[in-house]
Amino acid sequence: MATGTVDFFNDTGGYGFIETEDADEDVFFHMEDVGGPDLEEGQEVEFEIEDAPKGPRAKNLKRLE
Repeated sequence: MATGTVDFFNDTGGYGFIETEDADEDVFFHMEDVGGPDLEEGQEVEFEIEDAPKGPRAKNLKRLE
């Protein structure tokens, strides 16, 4: 599992990007993959990285305390 920090979150669109050292570029996520309350910028998360057509995407994303 990779770890990182939410770098950007668009609450209107329900998506954002995670900054991590486990990928060369920020990793995309969508709230449909997370569930629960919206993530906030600066939130620490744990996730798996999958290759998607538009670049790396987070799956099995979990909030860290």
